[in-house]
Amino acid sequence: MIPWLTEDSPFPPVENALRTPNGLLAAGGDLSSHRLLDAYRHGVFPWFNLGEPVLWWSPDPRMVLFPDEINVTRSLARVLRNAAYEVRCDTAFEQVMHACAAPRRGQQSGTWIHEDMIAAYCELNRMGYAHSVETWIDGKLTGGLYGIGIGRMFYGESMFSNASNASKIALVHLARQLERWGFGMIDCQMKTLHLASLGAREIPRSDFIVRLQELVHYAPVTDWRLDTDLFT
Repeated sequence: MIPWLTEDSPFPPVENALRTPNGLLAAGGDLSSHRLLDAYRHGVFPWFNLGEPVLWWSPDPRMVLFPDEINVTRSLARVLRNAAYEVRCDTAFEQVMHACAAPRRGQQSGTWIHEDMIAAYCELNRMGYAHSVETWIDGKLTGGLYGIGIGRMFYGESMFSNASNASKIALVHLARQLERWGFGMIDCQMKTLHLASLGAREIPRSDFIVRLQELVHYAPVTDWRLDTDLFT
């Protein structure tokens, strides 16, 4: 059994999360900005389908990408040097979320990035916490990602690509910029082969929480713009 959160209920300790399904911690509550920011500061994130109650997760182990460990292959390095693209921050946040919500090849039509989630994260974007990193080619949004930045911690939520390497370009630019800003981790939540190929790895949840509690207390970055010399 997992606890049901009311409006004022705090999150239970992440150590109470279920083993099966891995990381399910609580249900209920809402997607208010206060609730979401409190969740992220405690290593918890929402993940649920439309029509379900809000479900809160904190899996063990946790998939993370340390910014200085981003894996840039030779072929990707050539793409990055080619510069036939533009990478921007926060110029099309809602558009990125809708693109991440669109069905992918082999997926069913349902998605956890539904309109309630989009509205909640767009509000966090207006507050300066949620950010998008976007790859533009010939004036068209072709790939990108979005997530939450608190202190010197970034929580990756989802990414999409409608052109070869477009999401990788966005992620590599983000990792390089976060490294310059002194960010310690990019939370990737759950293991995927795609993320592992880019340098992400699993760490124990206990280690994740210890590092998280240090990083979220740094002063926030207030000017989310990419340096122009990240790959020169």
